[in-house]
Amino acid sequence: MSSFVWDLLTLFPEIISVYVHSGILGRAVEDGKITVRVHDLRDFTQDKHRTADDYPYGGGAGMVMKPEPIFLAVDRVRELAPESRIILMSPQGRPFDQEEAGRLARGSRAVTLICGRYEGVDARVSEHLVDDEISIGDYVISGGELAALVVLDAVSRCLPGVVGDERSVSTDSFYQGILKHPQYTRPESYRGMRVPEMILSGHHEKIRRFQRFKALEKTFRNRPDLLDKAELTEEDQEMLNRIRRGERTEA
Repeated sequence: MSSFVWDLLTLFPEIISVYVHSGILGRAVEDGKITVRVHDLRDFTQDKHRTADDYPYGGGAGMVMKPEPIFLAVDRVRELAPESRIILMSPQGRPFDQEEAGRLARGSRAVTLICGRYEGVDARVSEHLVDDEISIGDYVISGGELAALVVLDAVSRCLPGVVGDERSVSTDSFYQGILKHPQYTRPESYRGMRVPEMILSGHHEKIRRFQRFKALEKTFRNRPDLLDKAELTEEDQEMLNRIRRGERTEA
């Protein structure tokens, strides 16, 4: 299978480079599962000062990223990967979630992420250049680099062979529509806090039911909105009824 190709367009390539050469992503790059190309947008500017931003027409605070470097950088990407899906990271984009990560992983084998900065990006980029706009949440951060890394990481984890034990992906929070159950490791007791006896019982079916109960309980407490669209079994519904009644354990 060919490598999944990422092209990232940014004014701060060093932010991207450190992360994608570390941990799971670093190993995926080394193994050829993914390819990450980082493009410095200032390399596509057209003046000696390498100007990538300017004052907004109509007034207002801050600076806006100019369209020319972004269009030229995308032209270059399309020479390298004509099929690449062009995405602008923007707080005005569609919300990104696990379902969207899966769709991107199953779609084109190449994705380009444009990292915005300052007060935003010239609207001609979103209106005439990109295929999509994506947001990682309803808040504002200093730049699109962190958002792009979130998307790159989440999508790459869905690709075959990127995560060594693929069972760890299928049991992650959101992958099955609800949050993941609490997890424990050694020691069995720490400062008087013990691992639940059920987890140590060795009874696989009881452990499965206990973990499912705790996953539903955590979702009910922290993210009840997820339960409205999660695919729940009759057993899940029975557990949820017990949780709503205030029961705290599942035997």
